[in-house]
Amino acid sequence: MTAQVSFTIDTPTGQKPVHVAYERTGSGAPLLLLHGIGHHRQAWDPVVHILAAEREVIAVDLPGFGASPALPDGVPYDLASVVPLLGAMCEALGAGRPHVAGNSLGGLLALELGSRKLVRSVTALSPAGFWTPGERRYAFSTLTAMRHGARLLPPPVVERMSRSAAGRAALTGTIYARPGRRSPEAVVAETRALRGATGFGETLAAGRDVLFTSEVSAVPVTVAWGTKDRILLRRQGIRAKHTIPGARLVRLPGCGHVPMSDDPALVARVILDTSR
Repeated sequence: MTAQVSFTIDTPTGQKPVHVAYERTGSGAPLLLLHGIGHHRQAWDPVVHILAAEREVIAVDLPGFGASPALPDGVPYDLASVVPLLGAMCEALGAGRPHVAGNSLGGLLALELGSRKLVRSVTALSPAGFWTPGERRYAFSTLTAMRHGARLLPPPVVERMSRSAAGRAALTGTIYARPGRRSPEAVVAETRALRGATGFGETLAAGRDVLFTSEVSAVPVTVAWGTKDRILLRRQGIRAKHTIPGARLVRLPGCGHVPMSDDPALVARVILDTSR
């Protein structure tokens, strides 16, 4: 069941309230799940039931995405604002220092949480921040085109397309290697989430100068990359390993940029192995 946590953050103009939608299930050590730009917490649905057998799983909609409202006026969507916000959110949820797994933007945020010792372990699936300037421009132009398409297509057209494997591939084949595994309802919902993401533009703009260079040595780290990632090319995983020498680098054979539905069992095992 969806719930909402509310808390305050410090800003240059004083304290302001933030509201984050989340779902919480399972038992055990807390595990925070962070989705990518333009997505929503339901991206993790294929693996939640596996993870919840061993962990208390907390899947959140990042501010300005999914069911979470936009950040307060004047609060930027950059790492300097969002990372401590996530720390405050964990405190408000009573999760302490959770394990964390993130995909794409969520992977970058997970690594930043790890560098600040706010979490117990980090699993980063195709994390942002290890690109060359050309690779970043390619990724951003691809994401922008996906967003543009989601906003142009009328909802009835999206619903019709989602009923066929070919239509689901056209709508989501950029991020999934096996888009046919997505249900029609999931494809409609994530297209709606991409269209309505109020934080999309500002988050993308904040990422233009981002490179991950922080040290993450105090917690276990796994970086995992799909071999069929069409947005953040898998050679970026090698750079991630050079940047974080202590990290475990894992290949996800046959998986795309959002690997959770391409191979749920493998992704869940990678996360659980790291958090053990």
